[in-house]
Amino acid sequence: MKTSKQVLVIEGSPRKHGNTGLLSDEFIKGAEEAGHATEKIYLSEKNIGYCVDCEVCQTEGGGCAKKDDFQEIKDKIAACDVLVLVSPVYYYSVTAQLKTLIDRTYSALTEISGKECYLIIAGAGDQEKYFQTIIDT
Repeated sequence: MKTSKQVLVIEGSPRKHGNTGLLSDEFIKGAEEAGHATEKIYLSEKNIGYCVDCEVCQTEGGGCAKKDDFQEIKDKIAACDVLVLVSPVYYYSVTAQLKTLIDRTYSALTEISGKECYLIIAGAGDQEKYFQTIIDT
């Protein structure tokens, strides 16, 4: 018998129903059809401040010093079985919203490591080189 997984999809596009939204919705549809539970977070609706490399998370062991929506998202990442990051290509990379979230995970590496992860990216480039920076990262 197949085990149901908790799938967390984090949408990094500032446009809620754009191309990446369509792609992530199809991923969710497939996951749900396979019997998995899903949740989608739109980063454009969240208040997440930038990491300022204060090192409080590393030296004092109490997590990130900033108090914003990251804590809620971090808890959901820690609780999920599968993490899916979704972003359009902006200047050869992910959006600022998704990059900010990724940077903030520095404060929670031990809590969120070991996840099954997927990256869904969409871009208008017709060659792999337009996606290479994201792939390398």
